[in-house]
Amino acid sequence: MNKRKATMNSGMNRILLALAALPLASTWAQELHAGHGTTAADVPQYQTHQADHGQMPGMDHGQMPGMDHSQMPGMDHSQMPGMDHGQMQGMDHSQMPGMDHGRMPGMDHGNMQMQGGSAPADARDPHAYSGGQTLAKGDYALPGPRRLRLADEHLFAGVLVDRLERVDAGEGHAWVYDTRAWVGRDYDRAVLKAEGDIIGGRLEEASTELLWSHAVSSFWNTELGVRYDTGHGPDQGWLALGISGLAPYWFEVDATAYLGEQGQTSLALEAEYELLLTQRLVLQPRAELSAYGKDDAGRGQGKGLSELVAGARLRYELSRQFAPYVGWEWAAALGNTADLAREEGESTQETRWVAGARFWF
Repeated sequence: MNKRKATMNSGMNRILLALAALPLASTWAQELHAGHGTTAADVPQYQTHQADHGQMPGMDHGQMPGMDHSQMPGMDHSQMPGMDHGQMQGMDHSQMPGMDHGRMPGMDHGNMQMQGGSAPADARDPHAYSGGQTLAKGDYALPGPRRLRLADEHLFAGVLVDRLERVDAGEGHAWVYDTRAWVGRDYDRAVLKAEGDIIGGRLEEASTELLWSHAVSSFWNTELGVRYDTGHGPDQGWLALGISGLAPYWFEVDATAYLGEQGQTSLALEAEYELLLTQRLVLQPRAELSAYGKDDAGRGQGKGLSELVAGARLRYELSRQFAPYVGWEWAAALGNTADLAREEGESTQETRWVAGARFWF
């Protein structure tokens, strides 16, 4: 009984304490709302647990630093007219779940210009020199001769001796040369090709071509010109039309069709590949195939596939411009050309060991 009475007294004490604190709470509430631009008389119309900030004119959240709206679930900012989010320092909209920016009146995403589109009419030409400056005149011009430029302006020249070698076929030896030179610009140039055999100090066979080369793509050139053969049989001139360049996987290809003075036709194909064993040691497989449109016994040319030469050379580049090499190749006469060789008592197949040098300048 005494325990129940003590409990009731404790409850009465709590009620009396709460009643005594009501005047202090009323005074604190008046001071708090006075800071928001309201009076104590207006306090009853606002409920603490469901305050509508949209009805509080003059309330500027931008002056409340550190206020985290992301902790206010259900709060709809779109209904707050006059609210200036731009003054809310450190406010992270990405942390506001459920917030729909598309419902923000006055915000027009259509006027937000993104990067891209057409350049303005008065924009500077990106290919023009800035401020009238060029490599030849202006504040940044360098003294001396004219500097290198693009646009196919400069004249270049070069000589490549692809093969200068001694050939040993078992029954004797010969010297063979295969070289080319060019002069011109990037797209158009004159090309001179020359190859031949020297046996016993005398020119046995020779073929010389003078061509005009034109670039048709990054890796391919067309060639048009003339060819002149001397040596085996009567001399002969040809009209040449071909293409040369780099095939996929870096195969160097040279294909040329010829039309002879007497209506003879011919086709020559060459292909080679450079396999870098090291930065200086290079293995170069190479193959040649030739064919003729009709028989020409005086020159040892038979109709159809005529000759196949295949081999490989291993070179060591002492410098990028000079490399000695050794190699091996196999040559065979084919079809009617092989028959003509047999009639003259010549061999139709031959294995050759070669040693020479490759250089350019």
